[in-house]
Amino acid sequence: MTLVPYRRGLGMPSLRAEMDDLFGSFFDYMPVELTEPRFLPSIDINEEEDKIVVHAEVPGCRAEDIDIDVKGNILTIKGEKQQHEERKEKGCYCSERVYGSFRREISLPSEVDVDKIQAVAKEGVLTITLPKTGKSKSTKIKVKEE
Repeated sequence: MTLVPYRRGLGMPSLRAEMDDLFGSFFDYMPVELTEPRFLPSIDINEEEDKIVVHAEVPGCRAEDIDIDVKGNILTIKGEKQQHEERKEKGCYCSERVYGSFRREISLPSEVDVDKIQAVAKEGVLTITLPKTGKSKSTKIKVKEE
């Protein structure tokens, strides 16, 4: 008969500690590109009686770097915020500005007239005006008392 030596510490608490170590160390070796934040513009969507107005913060983006597309009721805003500075120093102490490509897809609350959409970029804010189609405009109905 073979005897198995008794070891203290084996069991569930030890297994949990080993699993925590395994998954904790997994993220230590991730490439820097995967852990860095991406640029994603903040947006406001306002629905008015005859139009939908979307404001997107795109500081540092030029108008030619932004593409706007509408398919069905999905508005897609995509573009790229480019880094224009070239550094000649050996190192950088701190850099918190984010660069790169972005893509936002927004589900529109009603149908829009794609032929009349306007987009203007001014002072880092992109304003997209999407006129509603005739059949999607809201109509108020007055309730009569009897």
